[in-house]
Amino acid sequence: MSEYGFIRDMLDVKVLILYVADLAEKPMSVQDIYELCYQDDRLTYFDVCEAIPQLTASGHLEEVEPGCYTITEKGKENVSITGDSVAFTVRESARLAVEEFNRECKRSGKISTEVVEEDGTFFAKMELRDDTSRLITMELAAQDKKQARKLAAAFHKCAEQIYSAVLDDLLLESEEE
Repeated sequence: MSEYGFIRDMLDVKVLILYVADLAEKPMSVQDIYELCYQDDRLTYFDVCEAIPQLTASGHLEEVEPGCYTITEKGKENVSITGDSVAFTVRESARLAVEEFNRECKRSGKISTEVVEEDGTFFAKMELRDDTSRLITMELAAQDKKQARKLAAAFHKCAEQIYSAVLDDLLLESEEE
């Protein structure tokens, strides 16, 4: 660990990981955990990689699918007692990062994209849903697989804006008639 920051030892790393895992609404990869915990210059990726197997072995984290972890009841009990031992600024930065992670996970769960080939033609199939139904489904033909992937990626990035623009254009058109 470097000389600057609030993380002093492996116990601080573990408590921070449990704090982040307790706030996360979805299982996280090691990379996700590292990115959400990296709120202090003393924390390294190797610290996180060392702490996660120890937290899993002690029953504080559970590997729910290969490479994805979630907090256990034991971990929740532990972090409720020790969570405030992490420096306030680090804890607050981690909380904000996890809130953004949770928002993005919810958003990604409502957007689906797929690139398919039918009779030599590539299509980007894209869909945006809300909590109860499909809002928009689109299928666009592309020149090649690379272009279909670009279409799918662009839709994923701004699905809400695309839906809103289509809706605005269609409603404006009907108002002009």
